Amino acid sequence: MTLRHPLLERAGVAHGFGSRTTPTPAGLLRPRQVHGSRVVSGRACAQHPAPEADAVVSADAGVPVGVVTADCVPILIASESGRVVGAIHAGWRGLARGVVAAGVDALRHLCPGEALLAVVGPHIGPCCYEVDDPVLDALAPGFPGGIGFAQRPTRSGHARLDLGALASRALELAGVARAAHGAVPDACTSCDALRFHSYRRDGLRAGRLVHHVAARPLRSAS
Repeated sequence: MTLRHPLLERAGVAHGFGSRTTPTPAGLLRPRQVHGSRVVSGRACAQHPAPEADAVVSADAGVPVGVVTADCVPILIASESGRVVGAIHAGWRGLARGVVAAGVDALRHLCPGEALLAVVGPHIGPCCYEVDDPVLDALAPGFPGGIGFAQRPTRSGHARLDLGALASRALELAGVARAAHGAVPDACTSCDALRFHSYRRDGLRAGRLVHHVAARPLRSAS
């Protein structure tokens, strides 16, 4: 089963957030993910080996680009015309290092002046994701006013963390209007073992979810 979202359908782009049963799209181009903030083009990912990065952008119509996750946040983005797309892998390290802003900025260079539409895909929810103070301390500087909105204290030195809320806030800080980004609902990767892989739940046995998006062709003037 592949999960889609109305915002990206509005842009007319082929896309999908993966589940356990989602096949990898033919010709998918994706980077070697390293929990950083580097952005590369889809064409660069056609190299062997693919470059290390955690965001990929493309204006090549019909060519899918994507990322894989097993609890981290996948974000798929398209320009309103659908002619430019991107995929971002945002775990807590990537969020702390500014991967969302870097990905949005790279897309804006490809479609200056055009609005962007973004969707946060399946990821581990705050119901299942407990982290310690060093993680919280690393994240806080990237969010003016702190990250209290996305955490709930648990035991001493720990808190439940809402990665999706942080990703959404990062999109806003990068200039993506709140009305222009959404999320796949009810999609905690750790809770839903029937649909999703989860590293936090399954450890080294966990598989990976494949998420993709492809730019649409330019409409003819006729």
